[in-house]
Amino acid sequence: MGWKLYDSRLAWTLIAPTLLLLLLFLVLPIIVMTAYTFFTFVTAGVETSVLTLANWKEFLFDTYYHGFLWKTVRVGATTAILCALVGYFPAYFIWSTRFRHKWLLLLLLIVPFWISFTIRTFSWIHILGEQGLINVVLLRLGIIGEPIPMLYTEGAVIMGLLHFLLPYMILNVYVSLESIDRTLISAARSMGCTSAQAFREVTLPLSLPGLGAGLLLCFVLAAGSYVTPQLLGGSRDALFGNLIYDTIMGQLNWPMGATLSVVLFVLLGCAAAAYTRYMGMSQIMKGLGG
Repeated sequence: MGWKLYDSRLAWTLIAPTLLLLLLFLVLPIIVMTAYTFFTFVTAGVETSVLTLANWKEFLFDTYYHGFLWKTVRVGATTAILCALVGYFPAYFIWSTRFRHKWLLLLLLIVPFWISFTIRTFSWIHILGEQGLINVVLLRLGIIGEPIPMLYTEGAVIMGLLHFLLPYMILNVYVSLESIDRTLISAARSMGCTSAQAFREVTLPLSLPGLGAGLLLCFVLAAGSYVTPQLLGGSRDALFGNLIYDTIMGQLNWPMGATLSVVLFVLLGCAAAAYTRYMGMSQIMKGLGG
């Protein structure tokens, strides 16, 4: 009994610094931000501690905010699905290739992370703009008579997010594929399955946890994005993160900004909770560490 008590105290002593950091830098700010949603907004940069539900009523009954929220969910889901469709087969190729230096392929996959995310996003302006690469090539080939408006659209935002998030999807799927026992595939082939049937019946089902983890990561990061919509999207293509920034920094309405922040936090938290309920978080940790 004494050893068990000692082990319990030792365990709590070891995790106490981590718990303290989480409390100070995660839990406490969330509590303060939630409390701020009930403050009364007076004018730009001025609010009082008089408690009110006005901020929540404004969000719940004003369709202006609902439109931004729906667009954020739509763009996040579209980006995640496109990442899954585009990223699965590169991950499968890296896993199945007989190339001796497979580590080199993985290195090439993470090379974009060595370049600033903002610079990578800015590069799309020189690709999708009216004087960008695509329009210049099409104009010189005579395929179009005037530049196609591709920049500052929802499509440009999704393209930028896809460029940013695709490596996360590939890494998660690759880690999931790497954990598959290849003898299961050999057994399926020995029982008469073709390569396509073995993939459909064995490889794909066993890789679904990695695919699900990639979908969650891509959705959460896309829905919470601010920089990409700000640089590649127009005023009509802003996402919820941009709305929060404008409310806080533009209107100086901290109570309403806190309300919108809590809404986005709850939305993304529900997505993570749903994934955890059915898949668990271990696969995401493997993917991020892969």
